[in-house]
Amino acid sequence: MTDHTALKPPGPLTRLLNTIEWLGNLLPHPVTLFAILCLLIIVASGIAAGFDISVIDPRPEGASGRAANGVVNVVSLLSVEGLQRIVSHLVTNFTSFAPLGTVLVAMIGVGIAEHSGLLSAAMRALVFGAPKKLVTFTLVFAGIMSNTASELGYVVLIPLAAMLFHSLGRHPLAGLAAAFAGVSGGYSANLLLGTVDPLLSGITQNAAQIIDPSYSVGPEVNWYFMAVSTLVISVLGTWITTSIIEPKLGTYNESDGDAPKGDMGQLSVQEKHALKGAGIAALLLTLLLALTLWPGYGILLNPKTGGIAGSPFLHGIVAFIMLFFAIPGYVYGRLNGTMRTDRDVIAAMAKSISSLSLYIVLVFFAAQFVALFNWSNFGTVIAVKGAQFLSALDISAPLLFCGFILLCGFINLMIGSASAQWAVTAPIFVPMLMLVGYAPEVIQAAYRIGDSVTNLITPMMSYFGLIMAVAARYQRNLGIGTLVAMMLPYSVIFLLGWSLLFVVWVFGFGLPVGPGAATWYTLPAVAN
Repeated sequence: MTDHTALKPPGPLTRLLNTIEWLGNLLPHPVTLFAILCLLIIVASGIAAGFDISVIDPRPEGASGRAANGVVNVVSLLSVEGLQRIVSHLVTNFTSFAPLGTVLVAMIGVGIAEHSGLLSAAMRALVFGAPKKLVTFTLVFAGIMSNTASELGYVVLIPLAAMLFHSLGRHPLAGLAAAFAGVSGGYSANLLLGTVDPLLSGITQNAAQIIDPSYSVGPEVNWYFMAVSTLVISVLGTWITTSIIEPKLGTYNESDGDAPKGDMGQLSVQEKHALKGAGIAALLLTLLLALTLWPGYGILLNPKTGGIAGSPFLHGIVAFIMLFFAIPGYVYGRLNGTMRTDRDVIAAMAKSISSLSLYIVLVFFAAQFVALFNWSNFGTVIAVKGAQFLSALDISAPLLFCGFILLCGFINLMIGSASAQWAVTAPIFVPMLMLVGYAPEVIQAAYRIGDSVTNLITPMMSYFGLIMAVAARYQRNLGIGTLVAMMLPYSVIFLLGWSLLFVVWVFGFGLPVGPGAATWYTLPAVAN
């Protein structure tokens, strides 16, 4: 029998993990949490307004949204006028919530690619086509890339990775850990823009507009940094797997689990043919898009400057995300026989949207919370007070953002949803850090690090139970502590490595985190 004593975490670690799990279980469902927060905002605004809590408006005179008398007071929503406003804007709060439309549009394309079988086939081709020496790197990399397609990495890649390592004579839990590290620990990184980008940028834009009503945040604003992060996390994940996890796990004993080596699901000839067709379709689509961005002639360039910044291309990038999934997905489906008529395509789109039913319910309550938070002026008041406190502390920028990343990672231990956590925290931290002088694009990039790295060690992550079930096939009676202890090195090293990359990237070299993304923010001056 394999000695698993090395896998058992020490007593203090076990107690810490049990405490985190207990605290997480105390939290209500995210939908219930937002409903409770809405009620708290209404009641708290009435109390704060009664005490006449106010701050000096940080926006310059004449700026859009500035208070007429230069003072921002907390507005009571527990009044006749407040309750009338809540009732009359309930629907429009929901329908105008920025992330809602962008995510729905993107998921239409993702649904076609997913239900045609393209995403699964592409993932298997990537993993099985890699040389044996690069299998681990490929698994971590494929896990990161799988996040363009929502839960596909959890459902397909992680079980596949365990099976692949098992068939190669390596410990299956090491394969599971490598894929899990990519899918969940590298959640926000990607070479491509996926559904998470418009989701987060919409929330960031709403929060930024508390300070600057004209501020716009596009889905592409973190692309440069997240593309490079993909390679960094892939390298770190590979090193952790081969240097720490596999030596710790040792040789796998078949009697430890119940899972057979099984069929690895190699691509059929028809699937390979369909995959090539989808690749050609994606290439042609890329060339066509490149023509629209050709300097001097491109119809999607900024008509005033002739550049990418502020162009129709960037404003409509969600539409291109949809097309780059939908068209190759349809071509694959036609060639593979999984999509024969328009009804199949429509069914795929409908199924994709139906899978977002919980997200839509969550957005309804999140949109109300964001609106109430803005109407009450709590966002501006907390931002000004927080900015004054941070300025008094005189903390250096790298240390400030490292602390912010740590805080986001800690909150993520108990609120596993990226959108739910950011919807709660963005209205507080984005305005606060803007007033200290940092751009929303940089703040969002830092948040994405904290939100990703602790996914691996929190039982509150929605797919944690699924990972446990897969792991238990290879090690009977595997407990939460064992799985978390196995993933802890990834979480810690990802946190350190990714934070270091952020500090060097932003404050060392002064590089933008995305196309046209600013690093610093200054309140716009208004002419007399």
